[in-house]
Formats: sequence, C-alpha cells, structure tokens
Amino acid sequence: MPATTVVKPSPPLFDEARLAVAGFLARYSGPTRKSYATDLRVFFSWCAQMEIHVFDLKRGHIELWARSMEERGLARATIGRRVSTVAGFYRIAVLDGVIEHSPAEYVRRPKIDTESATLGLDRMELSAFVAQGAAGSATDHALACLLGLLGLRVNEACSINVEDLSLERGHRTVKVLGKGSKLAVIPLPPRVARAVDLAAGERRSGPLLLTQAGKRMNRHAATRIVRRLAKRAGITKHISPHSLRHSFITAALDAGVPLRDVQIAARHADPRTTTRYDRARNNLDRHASYIVTAFVAGGS
Repeated sequence: MPATTVVKPSPPLFDEARLAVAGFLARYSGPTRKSYATDLRVFFSWCAQMEIHVFDLKRGHIELWARSMEERGLARATIGRRVSTVAGFYRIAVLDGVIEHSPAEYVRRPKIDTESATLGLDRMELSAFVAQGAAGSATDHALACLLGLLGLRVNEACSINVEDLSLERGHRTVKVLGKGSKLAVIPLPPRVARAVDLAAGERRSGPLLLTQAGKRMNRHAATRIVRRLAKRAGITKHISPHSLRHSFITAALDAGVPLRDVQIAARHADPRTTTRYDRARNNLDRHASYIVTAFVAGGS
C-alpha cells in the first residue's frame, strides 16, 4: 500500500496578523514604512522561532526578545526603535479590536543617549560644502542648498517638482511632502532661491533635481554627490545627506534661533528630538536665570 503524503494546509492569505500589519503600515509611507516593515519582519521571525503566535505573547516574551537583541550586541537605538515599532503595532491592533490589551505597553526600553550620534558639519565646514556645490553644476548647488541650508531630508529634496516652487506673501517658497505624508511650505532665502531657479532652468514642470541621464534624482545619487562635494571641500568626516540636516539644525541653534523655531523649521514632532542637536545647551552663559534676573530688574 503506497505511503500517504500528508500536506499541511496553507495559512490563510489574510489572517488576523497580516491584516493587523496592513492596518499598522497603512499609516506610513516611503522609508518610514519600509523601516517599520523590516522591524516587524524581524519580530515575527523571532516569534516563529519561539513557536509563539504574535497575539499569544505576554509582556515577558517581548522583554526576552529585547534582551536577546542586547546580548547580540545591537545598538540601543536599534533595539529601542524595534520595540517602539512593535508597541505601535500592538497599539493599532487594540484600536482595531484584534486584541484587548497590548503586551508591549509596559516593556522596558533601553536608555538612548541624549546626544545625536550623527556626524554633522561645523559652520566653516558647512560653508565650504555649499561653496563646492556652487562651484559645481546647478544640480549640485541646488542639492547642497536644499540639504544644508533648508535642512530637508534627502527624500524630500529628491521629490520636489518644479511646480512646487511658488511665491507666497512676498516669500519664494517650496512645498515638500515630509515625514508622515505631511505637506510643508518652506521659505527660500534668496541664495537658495537662485540655486533652485538655476536647477529648474526653463522647465515649468517635472523633477527639480535631475541626474545626468535626465531622470529624477534618488537618495543614492544624492548621497554620491554629497560625498563628492564633501571630499572637494576637504571634509574628512564620513558625511551623508542626513549629516547636512543635522548640520542645519545645529547651525540654527548655535546661531541663537529659539528652540521652538528650530523645531518648527526641522518639523520635529517632539522638541526633545531637536534638543539632541543643541551642542551648547549646557552653556551657563545662556542660562535662563540671567535673562529672568535682568528682566525683573528692568521692571523695578
């Protein structure tokens, strides 16, 4: 009698977990969505290894997962981001009625260094970088200004179309689609406006930043330009497009722009994120007690 082959039934295409993941990721787009999807994939893989369904977990299981990542030597920032992603996933699952309580609600998260680890440029280096952009092509100059003088994220800069340039209340402006699909209108200082006008040329539509092949520039092409300009400027640090956003925020704080205004310019939802870039926040010369004392004395 021939042996009978047992075929395990395939899991349903749209089970609760997949629907919950879809519901969570639907709130995001672009690199943020990809990052969260990767974090969930790592977490689901660990659950599969432990042979535990994602909706059968207790808080202790997630604590064990976090500790296992610590033992593997992962950076605290990476562990914190992954735990935060999983906590967000379960929070949405609760809102959608998939589960009653989130097992990640009280999971301990690693303490993250309050200083930004990104290598930024100081005032002189940023000036030299932008100068090298001006000495290059119109696209190089526009990219250098958008990243270093406006503090745009690289995907925001690459996504700008010529028709996003405008004039509002006497200001040259550009509309950018920011993180979380939030639209922002950003003023263009004259130097930046001239750079983007040269990059646009006679065109009235289409991508502002073009490659030599005439295609829309992507983050990889932008990164190559940033590193080339940094090398020409004599900058020995390992610079990325995000380093220029870091440099913009730091330069604004060093120049004395109030934290709240820098937060708005950087489009940070949490002021603590902006504070991480403030290299002089422990400077006693800037302590509020001096200003308050002078203010009160002026009223007597």
